Amino acid sequence: MNTKEKTTENKICPLEFAVNTISGKWKIPIVWQINEGKKRPSEFLRGIGTVDRRVLNQQLNEMIQDGILTKEAFPELPPRVEYSLTELGGKLVEVLWKLNDWGLLLLEKDSCNFERK
Repeated sequence: MNTKEKTTENKICPLEFAVNTISGKWKIPIVWQINEGKKRPSEFLRGIGTVDRRVLNQQLNEMIQDGILTKEAFPELPPRVEYSLTELGGKLVEVLWKLNDWGLLLLEKDSCNFERK
């Protein structure tokens, strides 16, 4: 049993289950990049900079397994694969936009506190 299965086995709260599914240092940046039109692993590596290819592949595979992404392999030489959001992944993007808006509120609050000091 892997760690993710063990962690989700004991969770009954949908919020905890959702957070566990998108936890991973690069999952949200990957979703953002796909939403912006990037589809290939080499594009993710250029866009995220410090991610290791092995870790990138691991997180892409986890998101496929969780139903957030699909992977299409093209029968060409050199081999080419592209990733896209599923319907469930599109719903995640909607949630991330709301989280982004909340983050803006936090930044505004912090900048107000900073100016007062």
